[in-house]
Amino acid sequence: MQSVQSSSGARSFWLKHLYRWHWISSAICLIGMLLFAATGITLNNAEKIESNAVISKKQGQVPKPLLPRLQAEYADDAPLPSVIADWLAGSLGIETAGRKAEWSEDEVYVSLPRPGGDAWVVIDRESGSLNYELTERGWVSYFNDLHKGRNTGLAWSWFLDIFSITALIFAITGLCLLHMHAGNRPLTWPLVALGMVMPLILVILFIH
Repeated sequence: MQSVQSSSGARSFWLKHLYRWHWISSAICLIGMLLFAATGITLNNAEKIESNAVISKKQGQVPKPLLPRLQAEYADDAPLPSVIADWLAGSLGIETAGRKAEWSEDEVYVSLPRPGGDAWVVIDRESGSLNYELTERGWVSYFNDLHKGRNTGLAWSWFLDIFSITALIFAITGLCLLHMHAGNRPLTWPLVALGMVMPLILVILFIH
């Protein structure tokens, strides 16, 4: 009798904690799962979704007092001098701070990729004349790049790691709950096996 009560108490303990971690993890990763499920569809059908790239351009002139900073010697991948980067941000709204630049004898080029688009700025080191181009491919492309973590920066990379850990907790606690309730639900393990076997069959038969 005592053994039965002990077993029942242990089961209640684990059910309580598994349910708690399951619903907490599901609440944390719910929006992320919806986002990644939706963008999984758009990524898988990218060729069927029309998108028109919008290109905008700007031209400008670096002030003469700043030209000596452009004409100094720099390493091949050194970022723009801070005074140049600050002037670009304040005068033209072009954010280059911390971005690596490509320095040649005649010009400096900064690539500015971003989710859902691309941009670049090139500055003549002698005259200070500059050209800037921004390409925007729309919201679908933007969210697809968020899904892939493409050109999204450190903060989004951290979010993806935390989201992945939370999703793992959600899935593992769900599997444990399935195990604890499987005795009353005979279809539990056949359905789990089906979910595991289907991708495996598709990979073996159709992906080469």
